Amino acid sequence: MPTPYAYFRGELVPLEDAKIGVMTHAFNYGTAVFEGIRGNWNPDDQTIYLFRMREHFERLQQSAKILMLDMRDSVDRLCELAVEIVERSGYEEDVYLRPMVYKSTEALGVRLHNLESDTLIFVTPFPAYLPESARCHTSSWRRVDDTGIPPRAKVTGIYVNSALAKTEANLNGFDEAIMLNADGHVSEGSGENIFMIRHGKLIAPTPADNVLEGITAKTVVQLAQEELGVELIERAIDRTELYVADEVFMTGTAAHLTPVVEVDRRPVGDGTPGPVSRRLSALFFDVIRGKNARYRDWCTPARVRVAR
Repeated sequence: MPTPYAYFRGELVPLEDAKIGVMTHAFNYGTAVFEGIRGNWNPDDQTIYLFRMREHFERLQQSAKILMLDMRDSVDRLCELAVEIVERSGYEEDVYLRPMVYKSTEALGVRLHNLESDTLIFVTPFPAYLPESARCHTSSWRRVDDTGIPPRAKVTGIYVNSALAKTEANLNGFDEAIMLNADGHVSEGSGENIFMIRHGKLIAPTPADNVLEGITAKTVVQLAQEELGVELIERAIDRTELYVADEVFMTGTAAHLTPVVEVDRRPVGDGTPGPVSRRLSALFFDVIRGKNARYRDWCTPARVRVAR
């Protein structure tokens, strides 16, 4: 029976013992940054492969710098801890690691300075986040601007913006939201980067469109270029371009690569996942489960510890 573990206050403890107080600054004001790291179960190898773990911890470090947070440990140490947590926990299924750096001081008052920081990591099972193909809705909520809360940092508080958009989409009968920026250009989903295929080109918003610089997105771009020979163009995208695109798909740690088959009740292409999306998806899922030798260095193995 799996027993989830966490890294909390400098120690590995059972997840049930990792608790914060109600006065914790991060809980009251959203003063924390986080990552999501997928662990993908490969039953043939009896191994969970942690995907691009180092890049996630490096981005956590970047986010912490933006929010004036001090990380307790080095990236190397965090990578070691992540593997140990997964191996101790004993899951034989897909999991999700949540590292977080947060203002741990128990004090009221809105600020970032003169507060202590701490780092935690926990693991939990995590099945598919979106359906195999998604119906999307353009949200009435705009993606927060860099001059409001920096979108290139994964700040916990910023996800209220995403939650508003996601719930609006779900309550209107859609799987996911598409958020526009203040200029009315396509930014991203509530928790995913977005791409479209038009005239044989892979097109994505630029980081200046208030887009999180996605690690899964970077992976998919590299696979598209190296394996399919598809050119990437980064530019502003209008909402109606998605209506006439040949293909649209979303990428993210939670969503993996999810084809979008409908936007605002208009079918994308013929209303089914397109050929580029299908080929990229097949490539991606082989890669993240350690089945593609060319990209094996993206995968860190974590094997369940067997009692002796």
